This record gives sequence, C-alpha cells and structure tokens, in this order.
Amino acid sequence: MAPRSSKSKKRPDPFRVATLSGIEGDKNHHLTGPFLPQTPLGGASPTQSRSTSPTVSRASAAHAANRSALIRWVVQPALAFKLLLLPLLLWVNWMLVAPYLNPGVGNPFSVFIISGHIPTSSPSDPLYRKTWWDLPFIAYYIVVFSFIRESLSSKVSRPLAKYFGIRNENKIDRFAEQMYALVYFTVFGAWGYRVMAQLPSYWYNTSAFWDAYPSWAIKPELKAYYLIQFAYWWQQLLVLILGLEKPRKDYLELVAHHFVTLWLIGWSYITNHTLIGNAVYMSMDIPDAFLALSKLLNYIQWNTAKTYAFGVFFLIWTYFRHYLNIWILWSVWFESSDIPEWTKKWSWSEGVYMPAWMPYQIFVPLLLLQGLNLFWYSLMTKILIRGIMTSEVDDHRSDDEGGDEDEHDRKED
Repeated sequence: MAPRSSKSKKRPDPFRVATLSGIEGDKNHHLTGPFLPQTPLGGASPTQSRSTSPTVSRASAAHAANRSALIRWVVQPALAFKLLLLPLLLWVNWMLVAPYLNPGVGNPFSVFIISGHIPTSSPSDPLYRKTWWDLPFIAYYIVVFSFIRESLSSKVSRPLAKYFGIRNENKIDRFAEQMYALVYFTVFGAWGYRVMAQLPSYWYNTSAFWDAYPSWAIKPELKAYYLIQFAYWWQQLLVLILGLEKPRKDYLELVAHHFVTLWLIGWSYITNHTLIGNAVYMSMDIPDAFLALSKLLNYIQWNTAKTYAFGVFFLIWTYFRHYLNIWILWSVWFESSDIPEWTKKWSWSEGVYMPAWMPYQIFVPLLLLQGLNLFWYSLMTKILIRGIMTSEVDDHRSDDEGGDEDEHDRKED
C-alpha cells in the first residue's frame, strides 16, 4: 500500500499541545487529550472494512456479553428499551382495567410522570412538591439515558465518525462520547434557560435565592428538569464506576466532580434550594456544550472551526463557570442571612432547613466544585497560550489515542 502523503506534511493547527509536559499534554486526559493533534483524515475510506479494528470489536463485544444481567441494560439499548417499555405497558393496562375493578385509585405505574401535584394550587399555575415517587421517576430516567446514550452511539455517532475517516476504535468511542455530551448539554442548557426565565432568580438575581425561600412548592417544569438532570448524573457516575468508558488521566477528578454534583443536586432538592440548583445547572451545562463541540471539531480536524470554537468556549467557560459561580458563592456567604427569619431553623413539617450551619453546607460543595473548575481552567489556559504562540503541528501517529490500534494500522500499510 502506498504511504500516505499526509505523514510527511505539516498542517496548520493553532492549538499545538503535543509538546505539553505533564497532565496537560496527556492524551488520556478528558479535557486536554482531545485537543492533541489527530491522525490525518483520508487514510482509509469510511466504507472500507479496515475502518475498525476487528480484534478490538470482538473484545468489546465479548466484554459487554460477560457483564452481569443486572447491569447489561446499561450497554445494550435493546434491553434498556424493554425495561422502559414494561412500565408503559403496565400503565396502559391499569388505565384500561382499574376503572372497572378499583375506580379512583391512582396508577402505581406512572413512574415516568412527575408526581406530587398540590391540589390547592391554581389550575392555571399548578405547583408540585417532593414525594417518594420521585425515586422511581429518577430510576426510570437513568434507564432512559442509558438507552439514548448507547442508541446515539451505535446509530449516529460511530457511523458519523467513520464517515469523517476516523479509524481508531478508541477515538471512535471518544467521538461518540462527545457527540452524546453535545446533544445532552445543548438540550439541557436551552431547557435550563427556559426554566430560569420563569423564576424570580432569572439571570442570576441571587437575592431571590433567599427572598423566595423555601421553594418547596415548585413549577412542574422545574421539578421535571431537576429530577431528569439528577438521573443523568447518576447514569454518568454509573458509566464511570462500571468502566464503560476508558479511564482518563483525571479519572479521580471526574469521579469527585460527579459526587460533588450529585451532592449539590440531591441536597438542594431536599432542602428546597432549587433556585440555586437551577442557577448552578445553567453555569455548568452551557459551557460543557461548547467544550464538546470543540472536541468534536478537533477529532474531525476542522482546525479553523476548532480554533474559533475553542476561543468562544474559553470565554463562555470563564463567564459561566467562574464569574457566575463565584457570584453564587458570594451570595451564599453574604446574602443567605437575608432569608425570612421564620425559616432559620430545621423543620421537616414546615419545609425549612436553614439553621445557622446550613449556609456553610451549601458553600463548601460549591467551593469544591469551583476548585475542580479552576484545576481544569489552568489546563485550558495553557492550551490557549500555546495555541496563540504556535501556528503549526506535526501529524504523528504517536500523538493519537490507542497506540495498539495505530500499530495495527501501520503494519497493514
């Protein structure tokens, strides 16, 4: 086979990170790894049989088949779909039969519908409260996200990666991960904005976090948004713990990030701080959508588009994950004392949970989250500085992810 001409050429790439030392130059780092130079496109037609590694594909299939039946639904969309279909069928059956056998009894299979409607709320502005049925609702949507993730990967992302000439199996998996992230964070970033527009805390009016406390009676859309986000992060943690993604260099930081996020979501929901929760969601989701887009553009080597996308992403990350998050921290520290005096206690019956120590419990996880964001921000800043100072980068296979597969391709050549 004739050698590829792209091996001997240099291609402009404003983000030269191949020479970075330490973690910011590690190809297995979740943030900086995708910005390393990528294997040249056009090395093999997407329709050629060697666009994937048969050895890796067989190994992956065997690995999935050997999983416990209790977790196989996480990686098998067909099984996840069956699990999702079962409550639907039971719900329909109950709706058809129960009116004749046991009229007036609520449908116990409505696990995919939010519960807790407050009967005394206005029909034109219904409100909802927390219930124990929130738990099966979250569990149901964990399965939903597993189904969406694997279906999107197999039906859209992987074929698209091959269309763009990506052969390396590990890189195809990374491409699929980022495509899923782009879809999710774009949808939920937009949904989060829509939800916030209905709240008194619109565009980080932080005083409303405390003036409107306790937010125990919430709009149905806010409740659905909150719980479905909670389900997403549980599913993401499940993916990490079960090793469904190849571990990155910053695996421990990612696990810590997921735990802190789940802590914030769960605790804010229980203690009726959903206005703060929505604000934090927004500050995290929107920049993550631009991060995923930048990674995808780098994988397919649209270098000019990637350059602009990374620049926009850096500015958006700075504004949302630092300026706005620090503003929220400031509010917790200085404005939390403005809550109504009667709420400065712990009372399950009244739905208030703001004794003197609670502001610290809110502040600490937000501060930990900001620390993780600053850790990643320092790495991104190094990428940006080197991108400004460097205009070219060599295309070497050694920079690629998945060295074993690259060695396999070189032998074929």
